[in-house]
Amino acid sequence: MSVKNHPRLIIPTAALAAIGLALTGCTGDTAGGDKANTECADYDAYGTFDSGTEVNIYGTILEVEADRLQASWKDFETCTGIDVVYEGSAEFEEQINVRVQGGKPPDLGITPQPGLVADLARSGALLPAPKAVADNVKEFWSEDWAGYGTVDGELVGSPLMASVKGYVWYSPSTFKDNGWEVPTTLDELSALTDKIAKTETKPWCVGFASGVATGWPGTDWVEDMVLRLSGPEVYDQWVTHEIPFNDPAIAEAFDEVGGFIKDEANVNGGLGAINSIATTEFGDAGLPVLEGTCALHHQATFYEGFWPDGTEVAPDGDVWAFILPGTEADANAVTGGGEIVAAFSDSKETVAVQTYLSSDTWANNRVKLGGVISANKGLDPDNASSELLSTSVEILQNPDTTFRFDASDLMPGAVGAGSFWKGMVDWIGGKSTAATLDFIEGTWPK
Repeated sequence: MSVKNHPRLIIPTAALAAIGLALTGCTGDTAGGDKANTECADYDAYGTFDSGTEVNIYGTILEVEADRLQASWKDFETCTGIDVVYEGSAEFEEQINVRVQGGKPPDLGITPQPGLVADLARSGALLPAPKAVADNVKEFWSEDWAGYGTVDGELVGSPLMASVKGYVWYSPSTFKDNGWEVPTTLDELSALTDKIAKTETKPWCVGFASGVATGWPGTDWVEDMVLRLSGPEVYDQWVTHEIPFNDPAIAEAFDEVGGFIKDEANVNGGLGAINSIATTEFGDAGLPVLEGTCALHHQATFYEGFWPDGTEVAPDGDVWAFILPGTEADANAVTGGGEIVAAFSDSKETVAVQTYLSSDTWANNRVKLGGVISANKGLDPDNASSELLSTSVEILQNPDTTFRFDASDLMPGAVGAGSFWKGMVDWIGGKSTAATLDFIEGTWPK
């Protein structure tokens, strides 16, 4: 899972947008800013276009993050004359196919699911990436990231934003008061969990609920464990079904996760018993960390926006986070997500917009606006809006980092956005690991 949609009430509006929570679309502003007062040197290469030239973009980015997305191309619009019209939807995954089949696709699509990009490309709906985009991808993106926009050996899409998954959020003051140390291995994390369980604080708080996408936070847990316990080769074999979903390596990952969150002694701090996990909204799930009723919460970088206004996110602040450790100290494997921009049109204006979105100029412009990061190698980490996000950019840019895209977003939709989610809900509700994996395996497209 990369970006999941979920309606929520009392959280900062930036957090709502960061995960695409609203149920309405967003429309782009009209181009035509004051070119005389805009520095246009960075946009000369894209050319100039007649007034009224439009490029339509359809995607999953909503609310405040959609506003920031539109702000990220405002100077581009002013300098090129192109009006970039954006529409966001919580139903993108379904509606993009409807639009394609109806002969009315957008010029560009932004999707967090490389698996959907592959489906669209193989259906003949997507066009190959133009040379300027391919050149940017080669210059600014790693081979792994380029691969997420490549289908059957052909580049069809360029990466956009990113998130780092597998963070464990905690309260530095709670740790200090209790003499707890940040663990450096999974064994140490297990020992810390046992230690906390003997206090009045529950070790973990967890929430799987997310509307129609309920279950995805559980898939993130499992994906992290597969990568850490079995390594990137097995992870890749799992994603491509070279090994079945019910392979022993996947069962081991499920059981490892179960050792942390499928034990009444360990969950669900301030929220209920194990069965509360399936009904606790994922955006609410980490808040008991601030109250001291739980000590740890597993969630991605975007969760930074879910803490109440005024919460200090810092190593000595109200909350901070460490990467879920591996079997050995200093493990460098992380999972994450992002978006891919792909084209349904090859008009000159569409190529210009797609090229800009694949550039380091766009990445720095957008990250300066706050709340997100990118794996673009031309991004200055200092432009990130927080220390945690700057650290995450450095993780993504580090050539020694083993990065793997969210597995469920790479899998066929029937599994990654279907049976895997449902399987996690059944599993946390008491279904055995073996039965859960057999069920998901049975849904893999033949």
